[in-house]
Amino acid sequence: MRIGMMTDVYKPHVSGITNYISLNKRYLEEAGHEVFIFTFGDLDYADDETRVVRSPGLPLVDTGFSLNFHYSRKAKALLQTMDLVHVHHPFLSGRLALRYCRPLHIPILFTNHTRYDLYAHAYLPLLPEEISATFLQSYMPPFCAAVDMVISPSAGMAKVLRKLGVTSPIEIAPNGVELERYQSICDNCRDEFGFAQDDILLVYSGRLGPEKNLTFLLQAFAGVAEAIDNAHLLIIGGGPEEDALIELAAQSSSADRIHFTGMLAYDRMPQFLAMCDVFVTASVTEVHPLSVIEAMATGLPVLGIQSVGVGDTVEEGVTGFLARQDQAAFAAKLTRLCLDRDLRNKLGLAARQASGKYAIEHTTQIMLSLYKRLVSEAAPRKRSLGFRIRSVIERLRA
Repeated sequence: MRIGMMTDVYKPHVSGITNYISLNKRYLEEAGHEVFIFTFGDLDYADDETRVVRSPGLPLVDTGFSLNFHYSRKAKALLQTMDLVHVHHPFLSGRLALRYCRPLHIPILFTNHTRYDLYAHAYLPLLPEEISATFLQSYMPPFCAAVDMVISPSAGMAKVLRKLGVTSPIEIAPNGVELERYQSICDNCRDEFGFAQDDILLVYSGRLGPEKNLTFLLQAFAGVAEAIDNAHLLIIGGGPEEDALIELAAQSSSADRIHFTGMLAYDRMPQFLAMCDVFVTASVTEVHPLSVIEAMATGLPVLGIQSVGVGDTVEEGVTGFLARQDQAAFAAKLTRLCLDRDLRNKLGLAARQASGKYAIEHTTQIMLSLYKRLVSEAAPRKRSLGFRIRSVIERLRA
């Protein structure tokens, strides 16, 4: 198959969606398929992979996104040779998929990766927050009805789409992780980074942005650190709140036990996770938290807040703990994990076993079965004389 991945933003921007698209592309190509990435901006960026097709775009401040309502003529013509397209953002890429592919009966899948309902204003910056929320309720149902398949990475996100008014059928298909990378032991990592063997290392990895609720996490850790003098918090990642969080941490009585690593190379993440004891997150805006799954694959128990995404991934009392969005409740469960090594080991072992269902080899097969189904259903329409005439016309226009 020739598969077109349509995304509003791609490398060098770093995000869970970007990493997922790149990883999924590689595994689909290893299965013998041709996969193309269609995106905007960064025309001078030297891609480390083939078949990345960029159209010009106007950068949106420092978000990593670029704005354009058209593909280049070359990109449009190439897109219209795909057997199907997989849309990863509903606004720019989604509208272009409907404009360029719908007339040619090219199947369109859409995966909803993001809690647009919780921070719509970040994705619709030109609109007041109240209007952007209303916009989502009016935009998402007809958009989802116009594509051929809607995919949610988690059951919780499917419920969110229903609350936005989406009535189209929704397939649950988790995003995959390369689990083997996270299942090695790092014997000397603590010595390398200056931690003692009896230190209790709590780790968060991800974007340092307001939607991740990291101020809550720092404040909860401060209470734990007062009671447990060998507890440390590692914060891995970068983002718009990094400087403010470093300043806030410096004001804490446990400032010397809060460590900001900045952005890490993807290859170093397993090493850092392997030396830690517990993965912690206070985010309530996740859809399918790959960082949580990576930690589980490493064998770490997870402490999070009961919410969509994290609540779909972590099983309370089995692979970790889920707390209310209350600092005292969160700190109490974190303290329990810090004090009970046997409990950490038990939950961590179960977490590693539970992560198996997210193996990229497994999720790729799930996605391929959905792709093949849509291509098969579209074949009779694409063989028609009307399709062939329209296809020639569209290519001439390009």
